[in-house]
Amino acid sequence: MYTLSNRLRLFSIVLMVIGLIGLIVGFGQRPGSIQEVKEMMAAHDAHGGGHGDSHAISDDHAKNTHGTETHGASEDAHGGDAHYEHVLHQLQNKPWAALYVAAFFFFMIALGVLAFYAIQFAAQAGWSPVLFRVMEAITAYLVPGGIILFVILGLSGFHINHLFVWADPEVVAHDKLIQGKAGWLNGTGFIIRAIIFLGGWMTYRHFAVKYSRLQDEDATGNKWYKKSFKISAAFLVFFIYTESMASWDWIMSFDPHWFSTLFGWYVFASLFVSGITTIALITIYLKSKGYLDFVNNSHIHDLAKFMFGISIFWTYLWFSQFMLIWYSNIPEEVTYFITRIEDYKLPFFGMLAMNFIFPLLVLMNSDFKRVNWFVVMAGIVILCGHYIDVFNMVMPATVGTSWFIGISEISAVLLFLGLFLFVVFRALTKAPLLAKGNPYIEESKHFHY
Repeated sequence: MYTLSNRLRLFSIVLMVIGLIGLIVGFGQRPGSIQEVKEMMAAHDAHGGGHGDSHAISDDHAKNTHGTETHGASEDAHGGDAHYEHVLHQLQNKPWAALYVAAFFFFMIALGVLAFYAIQFAAQAGWSPVLFRVMEAITAYLVPGGIILFVILGLSGFHINHLFVWADPEVVAHDKLIQGKAGWLNGTGFIIRAIIFLGGWMTYRHFAVKYSRLQDEDATGNKWYKKSFKISAAFLVFFIYTESMASWDWIMSFDPHWFSTLFGWYVFASLFVSGITTIALITIYLKSKGYLDFVNNSHIHDLAKFMFGISIFWTYLWFSQFMLIWYSNIPEEVTYFITRIEDYKLPFFGMLAMNFIFPLLVLMNSDFKRVNWFVVMAGIVILCGHYIDVFNMVMPATVGTSWFIGISEISAVLLFLGLFLFVVFRALTKAPLLAKGNPYIEESKHFHY
């Protein structure tokens, strides 16, 4: 049995407390009026710009809502306070968007692990049962993480905050395209679908873990394993549809004028590789603490192969989506990428390097996949890269050019990282680390490649 150390428990709680305090400060620092925005711009202009928030505000100060340069009196000629009001909304959105990015990122890790776990049962995989308890512990985050995400979605879908423009009646009243999508993009349907998605995923997780525990106690046959197989196969059909629809609702609808038929697969590749990477990191950590002696280098090697392979798959989907839209050059489609390339150049291209080039160089060599510190290094970069990927998908539509990595972004990551660590490692204490009742457990223990 795994025992949660006091040091790790304290570390996770400290992360949550620091993150929560930082988020409170971030929300408190939001400007409350156009006058405050003007004062912030003037203060940063007086300091000559620079990095961080000065980059964001001076960048936006250089543009009006139509993208033309504005200085002094010419700014008033191009819309006056309308520009400042636009920046005000962006800065007020910023802590909400930071909270949303972190909440979605850690939830998608648990969801990716749940899908990987179901695939192992549906495929009757013989190599992976020694990792099942690690997977079950990670998916325990689905419940608290899903509840928090649902609350944020509810606040957003009914326009308590201003993250989704389609939830703003004033915007919809003047936008024919969003009006045409109102049958899908409305607060009531948005929340009902979220309940179906989250409820279905959590229900599968509940019964899968329950059957796994019961199989440990069943010395007479594989009754519970067969039930796990059946519900896993059914869940995967449910998952592949609901994951795509959730990606449309929760990510793509930030840009309601834009759409991509590859988007559901793109988000799936991101959550899938993030989940597998987290399995590898936690497994290596537990082995370093003297647990999981039945996990050998071949298991780590296989996880690293998945990390490499799905990173390439993610790149294929990214390039397919980008190349087709960029080449066709249809204005309402290509503006999605132009915005990100012009205003988010560093995170946009940095994310590509972290999610494709780095895993390609580090994990292509088969021997490196058996070196734990190589896998850990690659895993940390991959996870950071996919956090930035989510950041790139959410921030341009919610914060625009007023983005910067500040106290809200850092605090949100710390808060959810602390919660994730606490929930996952606490879940590891609930059952033996070896799923001894699984019919493939001996094959898994003796797996060598």
